[in-house]
Amino acid sequence: MRSEYVEESGTKWSSGGDVGVMMGEYSHALDDKGRIIIPARLREDLDNHFVMTKGLDGCLFLYPMAEWGKLEERLKGLPLTNASARAFQRLFLAGAQDVEVDRQSRVTIPPRLREYAGVVKEVVLVGVSNRVELWSLEHWQTYQSEAAQGYEDVAEKMVDFGF
Repeated sequence: MRSEYVEESGTKWSSGGDVGVMMGEYSHALDDKGRIIIPARLREDLDNHFVMTKGLDGCLFLYPMAEWGKLEERLKGLPLTNASARAFQRLFLAGAQDVEVDRQSRVTIPPRLREYAGVVKEVVLVGVSNRVELWSLEHWQTYQSEAAQGYEDVAEKMVDFGF
C-alpha cells in the first residue's frame, strides 16, 4: 500500500486503499508475439499479476488482483433472476484472463481480447482510478475526439453523481 507518490514532474499525489490512483496515458506498440510493455508507473499498482478482461466502449480493462477480488464479490451479488445481470456476468467473466508481467515488463494480450478491442499494432494504456484501460490507438483517438465534443455536458451531469 502506498500513501504518497511523487511523479517525475515533482507533482505529489496520494492514494488510498490497497491500490493507488492509476492515471496517465501511455502509448506502446505490440510486438510480433502480441506483447506490450506495461509502463513502470502503472506496473507498480497492477503488480506482476493482474486480470485482463473485456471492457466497455471497445477497450480492455486491467485490474490489480485486489480490485478484481472486490469486483468479483459485486458480480456474485448480482441477482441470478435478472437477465441483464446474468448477461453481464457472462460477458465480463468469460473474457477475463490472469496475466503475468515477464522479466522485460511485458504482458501478452490474448488473441481473443486483441480481436475484441481491435488491437493490431499501436495501443494506448490509460490509468482510470482503480483500473487500466487498454485501447487500440485508432479506437482511443476516435473515442477522445467524440468525447471531447461533449466534455462540458458530461461535466455538468456529474452533479447527479454528487461530484
